[in-house]
Amino acid sequence: MAIKRSSKIDMGGGSASQTDLIFLLLLFLMISTTLINPNALKLLLPKSSNANKEKPYTTVSITADLQYFVEMEQVSFDQLAGRLRTRLEGGEEPTISLHCDRTVPVDEVVKVMNIARDNKYKLVLATAPE
Repeated sequence: MAIKRSSKIDMGGGSASQTDLIFLLLLFLMISTTLINPNALKLLLPKSSNANKEKPYTTVSITADLQYFVEMEQVSFDQLAGRLRTRLEGGEEPTISLHCDRTVPVDEVVKVMNIARDNKYKLVLATAPE
């Protein structure tokens, strides 16, 4: 006579709750990665094989449509020198990192270089690696 057990334990688990959790985690990661740096300027920097280890105090960016930014704040060219002066006063060796799009005319870059030279700021031109 065979004795049968009346209570069998099902070892298989439901995967529906696990897929819901994975989906929610994926959704959270996708949303949070788009919010990491929403204010970044889209610039195509010129390419260079040299790397500079200089730590700038501030950055000046020039977009393709000739808009000037100090850090992430848009300024006109007339306001640029004053804004740099207030941001860099008191520094031992004030350094500006110049980020400009490839299509920006050289005249605009030279204008910023002249502001740096007149105020005795060190200027570093930001480039993308080759």
